[in-house]
Amino acid sequence: MNPCAFQNTRVWRLGADVDTDALAPGAYMKHGLDVIGRHCLEAVRADFAAGVREGDVIVAGANFGIGSSREQAAGVLRHLGLAAVIAPSYSGLYFRNAFNLGLLLLTCQEADKIEDGERVGLQLDGEMPQVVRANGQHLMCAPIPQFLMDMVDAGGLLPLLKQRKPT
Repeated sequence: MNPCAFQNTRVWRLGADVDTDALAPGAYMKHGLDVIGRHCLEAVRADFAAGVREGDVIVAGANFGIGSSREQAAGVLRHLGLAAVIAPSYSGLYFRNAFNLGLLLLTCQEADKIEDGERVGLQLDGEMPQVVRANGQHLMCAPIPQFLMDMVDAGGLLPLLKQRKPT
């Protein structure tokens, strides 16, 4: 992953306990990600689906992705072009689905310092990922194992496996 690709990216601020039904509403699950994407987070932030741009990030409170195990909840954020989700904690199922689909999750205990609409940079090179705020403050994130970063770089687990050559 190119750490320079994440500079001056817009923050969409959400609260704690964002559930998978808010990300991928059940009423639209019979449709593809194009339709689900038009309704992503409409119950939480009505302006999100129409306003989000490729490279934006979500910054949320604790327990992001609680609820069902539907992988469309992570897939829709990839489909909409989000660079990452930054939160202090995630549902275990959501965490695994996100990385399997190539969505970067940054675990940052100080995510509450980041404001809605703020522009941030993400430094992913080195041992500890960091969020760099517009004021120059660096917020440390939990380390991400290389095998998970490999999945993000490849666009998900299946593309990563397809890249591997049989021995």
